[in-house]
Amino acid sequence: MPKNKLQHARLLFIDRQIRDKRFPNCASLAAEWEVNPRTIRRDLDYLRFELDAPLAYSANKRGFYYTEEQYQLPALQMRERDLFALFLADKLLVQYEGTPVYDSLRSVFTKIEQNLPDKISLSSSSDQSLFTVIPPSSTVIVPEVLELIFSALRSATQVEIVYQSPGALPERRALDPYHCVRYEGDWYVLGFCHLRGALRTFSLARIRSAQATEIQFTRPDTFDFQTLFSSHFGIHWGEGATEVRIHFNVNAAPYIRERTWHPSQRIDEQQDASLILTMRVNHLLELKRWILSWGSEAKVLAPNELISELKTDILALYQTYELHW
Repeated sequence: MPKNKLQHARLLFIDRQIRDKRFPNCASLAAEWEVNPRTIRRDLDYLRFELDAPLAYSANKRGFYYTEEQYQLPALQMRERDLFALFLADKLLVQYEGTPVYDSLRSVFTKIEQNLPDKISLSSSSDQSLFTVIPPSSTVIVPEVLELIFSALRSATQVEIVYQSPGALPERRALDPYHCVRYEGDWYVLGFCHLRGALRTFSLARIRSAQATEIQFTRPDTFDFQTLFSSHFGIHWGEGATEVRIHFNVNAAPYIRERTWHPSQRIDEQQDASLILTMRVNHLLELKRWILSWGSEAKVLAPNELISELKTDILALYQTYELHW
């Protein structure tokens, strides 16, 4: 049998096209599935040599046909857990709605569903009412910007963007996009900013416009996204790493225990059922916001820099509400 379900979905599609006497060829099938024609040639070879399909090419019709009209492709064998995995992945696609990624994946899933055996259907699964995926709130991104950044990322082409940070005027920048990441409903691009002469992270929602250039760039061999963000908390990053220690009281402790908040985390249990969470991070901005979300149930023990920033923010918050008392 084929190596993977996606290949089998293509084979089912090719088989249906041939049996419907549409005389498909490598070019038309490659365009339909958005793959390289070499991939289609391998699929056709698999049909011919592994599945003994009576496949022939018509020069007049410029496409393939079966010399034996009664030939049928062997049925796809799919276990229940395989079908459920496809069903759940289909549900998870909602997180990417409104992006080129969603459109492409939705198209692939539609083709897979259309080419499943007649008795199998993702849409009619009895699990439909049992699972719901609630996506995070998403930022508003100019569609042309997202598509252009993705294209420049794949082709290693420099782009010119107009970027507006919160509270600042728009700035024109030349950017070499190295890596894109989706985080909490927003897309970010990490790359070399020629205006700053350094690596920077940009929210695609803050890119007001983008223009392609013909300037090619080469990603440095030293660039490794996983290494760069190994000690991040959130999407922001900085130089070096700082050890942070946070005490969570007995009310918050159960929630802290049930998740991995950071790769470097260590939990020290306390006698009163509270705990101290320790981790090493290279940026404090999003960590600070996360700590504040716990209110009085979290207390930072170190470093002093973070304690000082939290005191300033808490005092400002108090003064904001005090005006209304």
